[in-house]
Amino acid sequence: MKSVILASIAAMFATSAMAADVVVSEPSAPTAAPVDTFSWTGGYIGINAGYAGGKFKHPFSSFDKEDNEQVSGSLDVTAGGFVGGVQAGYNWQLDNGVVLGAETDFQGSSVTGSISAGASGLEGKAETKVEWFGTVRARLGYTATERLMVYGTGGLAYGKVKSAFNLGDDASALHTWSDKTKAGWTLGAGAEYAINNNWTLKSEYLYTDLGKRNLVDVDNSFLESKVNFHTVRVGLNYKF
Repeated sequence: MKSVILASIAAMFATSAMAADVVVSEPSAPTAAPVDTFSWTGGYIGINAGYAGGKFKHPFSSFDKEDNEQVSGSLDVTAGGFVGGVQAGYNWQLDNGVVLGAETDFQGSSVTGSISAGASGLEGKAETKVEWFGTVRARLGYTATERLMVYGTGGLAYGKVKSAFNLGDDASALHTWSDKTKAGWTLGAGAEYAINNNWTLKSEYLYTDLGKRNLVDVDNSFLESKVNFHTVRVGLNYKF
């Protein structure tokens, strides 16, 4: 009997020792979901469309043989039309939220302005059209929020401008035209919003000056064409 009791006590102690050696693992803390951050750094391509317009000026003057001015003035034309095209660029986002960028774009254009006038049976017409234009610009932006950037932009502008001037309808009438690619400058501002990590939507304003050209320079008479206009457009970009 004693041996049975001793065996039972020994078994109880052995079971208690084994139970003491069992390690109960604590439940692990839930892992935090990764934060989906957005960076403007990278290249992009896109499309845009909008409207452009402004005052195309045609200053004129006439002098006598002694170079005394006889008449001068300006035919100011209200011009307007639709524009649309493509753009490509690259952004670098700094740690302080500043975004540096470079962008180029090319636009088809229907921006046209013309004016007609007549006196004593003599009819005259001046017309200027921007057939296409493009820009190469720097951009300086700031992230108002992680996905919203506001920016200023400026740089080189170039475009093909066609101007024509007709005075009279008979064989002795004066007809002249200019069809040249001109260079100038552009300056503007905009805002761009990241819809997701690849697609961004932007709105932009640009003021563009493509300089001036001579339409008439004969017999001490001069007529020029000055082309500058405002552009408002929206664009959609795909970011790499």
